[in-house]
Amino acid sequence: MERIGSVKELWRYPVKSMGGEQIAATVVGPQGLPGDRGWAVRDEVKGEIRGAKKLPGLLRCTARYPIEPDATHVPPAEITFPDGARLRSNDPEAAVRLTSLVGRRVTLWPRQPADHTDFYRRAEPDNPDIMAELRQVFGRTEDEPIPDITAFPAELMEFTSPLGTFFDAFPIHLLSTAALAALGPAEVFDRRRFRPNFFVQSTPDLQGLVEHGLAGRRLRIGGLVLHGEMPTARCVMTTLEQPGLAKNPGVLRTIVRDAAQCLGLYATVVTPGRVAVGDAVEVE
Repeated sequence: MERIGSVKELWRYPVKSMGGEQIAATVVGPQGLPGDRGWAVRDEVKGEIRGAKKLPGLLRCTARYPIEPDATHVPPAEITFPDGARLRSNDPEAAVRLTSLVGRRVTLWPRQPADHTDFYRRAEPDNPDIMAELRQVFGRTEDEPIPDITAFPAELMEFTSPLGTFFDAFPIHLLSTAALAALGPAEVFDRRRFRPNFFVQSTPDLQGLVEHGLAGRRLRIGGLVLHGEMPTARCVMTTLEQPGLAKNPGVLRTIVRDAAQCLGLYATVVTPGRVAVGDAVEVE
C-alpha cells in the first residue's frame, strides 16, 4: 500500500445541494456515510427531484442532523435558511420557505426505496435542445466541451440518481489538498465548493491532480476499502453563491481548461468500515 495522505475533514450533506456538516468519525456502508444526501427537494412544478443545478438557491441553506443517523434510519435534518431561521426537514413550513427561496413549488423528501422507480424518474428536459440543456447543467460556455455522459452509470439517463439514493452518481466523493493547490489559491478554490465526503491532506511529496490517477484503483481509509470509479466531472454548482463564498464562474473555467473538466474522485464501497479524521489514506 502507498500512503497518499490522511483524512483532514469528513463531511456529510443531510439535504442534497445544501451545505453540509463536518463529523469526526462514522461507519461507512455500501450507500456511503450514514445520512449523506438523506433528504432532497422535489420540484412539484416539473415533477422530479432537483438540486442546485436547477434550483441554485438551495446552496444558500445549510443542514445538520440533530439526531445521529445510521445505516437503517435517516432522521429529519435541521435546515438553516439564509435569514437564520431553522426548521426540521419534516416540518411542512420548511417546504413553504424553500418554495419562496427558490421561486418554485417544492417539497422535501427522505430517501425512498429503490423500487419506487416513478419517484426517481427524470422529467422531460427544460430545454428541448439537449446540448443547450447539458451546457446549462454543466455550466459550459459555447466553446467548452461537455463531459462524456456515457461514463456515468446508465441508470442516470432515466433516473435523477442511482435508485434508492439522492447521489449525483456514486456514494463517495474524495478530494485532495494537492489537487486544489494545483488549480489556484485556497480563497478561490475552497473545498466547500466541491462538496467532498473525504477531504484529504496530501503527503508533501504529492503534487498536481492526484485523483485523476486513482480511477480503477483501491483505496484504504481506516477500516474502509473504496474503489475509485472516475474523476469527478464538475458542473455549474462549483460557481454558485453559498454561505461564505461568492458566485465565481472563473472556478469552473479553470477546471475545464486546466484539469480536463474534472476535480476529485468518485468512488464506491468495496468493504464497509469505520473511518475517522486523521486516518491514513492508502492506495493499493
